[in-house]
Amino acid sequence: MQNSELLNRFKIHEKLRFESDDGEIWLNNNRMLLLHSKALAEIRKSLFDSLDPIQAQSILVRMGFTSGQLDAELALRLLGTDDNYDVFEIGPALHGLEGMVKAQITESVIDWEKGSFYGKVDFTNSIEAEVHLETMGVSDSPVCWMLAGYASGYSSTFFKRFIVFRETQCVGKGDSKCVLVGKPVEAWGDDDYIDYFKQDPVKQQFRSIESELTSLRGAAAAKLPEQGELIGNSPEFIKAFTLLNQAADSPINVLLLGETGVGKELFARWLHQNSGRSDKPFIAINCGAIPNDLIEAELFGVKSGAYTGANASRPGRFESANGGTLFLDELGELSLSAQVKLLRVLQSGELERLGDNKTVKVDVRLIAATNMKLHEAIDQGRFRSDLYYRIATYPVEIPPLRSRKSDIPLLARSMVEKYAPLYSKSIEAISEPALQTLMNYDWPGNIRELQNIIERAVLLAPDHGAIERQHVVTGSSTTQRTDILATEYETPGIAENIYDHLLEENLPLKEFEGRLVKAAMEKTKGNMTKAAKLLGITRRQITYKLKSLEEKTSAE
Repeated sequence: MQNSELLNRFKIHEKLRFESDDGEIWLNNNRMLLLHSKALAEIRKSLFDSLDPIQAQSILVRMGFTSGQLDAELALRLLGTDDNYDVFEIGPALHGLEGMVKAQITESVIDWEKGSFYGKVDFTNSIEAEVHLETMGVSDSPVCWMLAGYASGYSSTFFKRFIVFRETQCVGKGDSKCVLVGKPVEAWGDDDYIDYFKQDPVKQQFRSIESELTSLRGAAAAKLPEQGELIGNSPEFIKAFTLLNQAADSPINVLLLGETGVGKELFARWLHQNSGRSDKPFIAINCGAIPNDLIEAELFGVKSGAYTGANASRPGRFESANGGTLFLDELGELSLSAQVKLLRVLQSGELERLGDNKTVKVDVRLIAATNMKLHEAIDQGRFRSDLYYRIATYPVEIPPLRSRKSDIPLLARSMVEKYAPLYSKSIEAISEPALQTLMNYDWPGNIRELQNIIERAVLLAPDHGAIERQHVVTGSSTTQRTDILATEYETPGIAENIYDHLLEENLPLKEFEGRLVKAAMEKTKGNMTKAAKLLGITRRQITYKLKSLEEKTSAE
């Protein structure tokens, strides 16, 4: 069957989408690109000019192998119920559609039951042979390394065993056509050609150079410790993490700065767990979640009878954290009177419980956090300058998610692994269009918003399926939300269908309530008063619910 007939039969052209407004080309869920052949020629020439020929060839083989794997996955996913051989032939047709070559299978001995394989393919109009001849002239060996890698990756994915194709004739070395022969890896014996698929000689060379440099310097380069629950490898994240690491095993007080939702408490917990106080308590308190008339009792403790309702003496958070770490979130929300007492504790290491005149010695490392611009608060008389200079000895700015977007795939996959078991689901992947949607969003709610969106996507995605674009509901537009709900439920009674779906998922009421509270906080960008109004409850009630959610998350 001709390639065009196969493409038409399986409607492959319908899977190819040009989304020019977004700068994207898609083949089903795989993002593609158009590349000038002269640009490919320049890439290849640069590889051969810069590297040993074997290293350059290995890179090209591995590039082709990955491309072949992806096309095989596409064929199996879309066409897997059809005749095996016809589906297998889609590979050459796809390669032609992608502009690489015209391929024709001339010999094939395939036993699907036994897994035996022998194949021979004729290539005409090979883009690799063409650009090689243009830039480097006639070669004394085959030059279609990407094509050989593609055929190997495609066949290996189909047969679930390592199939290797090798070029035996090549236009690039003066032959009339390009010919590839494929068979299982063991059938090639000890041929050195197999090493192109098994190793990365460039990395090996770099490791060798790095080892030599280390030896010359006389010491190994410093390495950052394990990140634990902190996830990221973007330059912005590494900059903040490096600062954090330098302060970890010291008594210095740390001020974490950053927008709402960037994960300041996670950074604080990492700091505690990697300090000399890790075996002592870590106590966290949100200063904005406690009324001003109670915050001092919460922080410093209270003596029995100090005020109406204080029926028993109890320690505050400072005493509970003695020997360990106290994390004060939303520090800028502290009342001026509480700020005075906090400054005294930091200066003297002593405190007095509310209503008591007896001093208590405490040894606490303070980590404070705020999204408030404290300098402005000082100018407005809402924050004490002497307290600021006491706590701002070591400030660490945590970057917002929009400035570290390269970390989004890592974060999203980690969150899927966290939430999938909670909803008794197995999520195979996050599709490229879904990831692209996440990457294109500006994330005003930062990590917390991403967490909520991924949890919702896990709920909406099918079990043993992938998270697709329609499952990723960002706050970018109300229209998008409506379209997604309509796509997902396809009936006039959208709300009723959502409730039915939640019941079918056996979602406990507490879980749904928690998701609703987090969604309200996301919609109001962390404003508890507005979120409470949206839900029809009081600010104190939403504060309690958020505290319960935080405690549950910490326990997990």
